[in-house]
Amino acid sequence: MARVKRGITKRKRHKKVLKRAKGFIGAKRKHYRQANENLEKSMIYATRDRKVKKRDFRRHWITNLSIACEKAGLRYSALIKAMKDKNVVLSRPMLYKIAVEDFETFQKIVEFVK
Repeated sequence: MARVKRGITKRKRHKKVLKRAKGFIGAKRKHYRQANENLEKSMIYATRDRKVKKRDFRRHWITNLSIACEKAGLRYSALIKAMKDKNVVLSRPMLYKIAVEDFETFQKIVEFVK
C-alpha cells in the first residue's frame, strides 16, 4: 500500500479553521487546537442565539404594544382577545409598527375591536 502524506490536507483544514477564528483573542486565534475548540463553542452559541433573538423580538413587541394599549385605554391581553373574537388578523410585528409609526390608526383599531 502506498504511503499517504497528509501535509497539504492538514494545512488546508487548519487554515480554514484559523481563518474563521480571525476575530478571537490570543491563542484562540493563533493556535489550531484552541481555535477549533472555541469555534465549535461559538457555533453552538450562534445556533442557540438565533432562537433567542426571535424570543427577544417577540418580547420587545409585546412590551411596546402593552404600553401603546395602556395609552389607548385597554390592556394588551384584552386587545389580543378582542382581535381574535372579531377575526382581525394582524401580527404583533405589524401592530407594533402601526402603534409606533401611526398611533391614531392604532387607536382606531383598538376602538374597532372594543
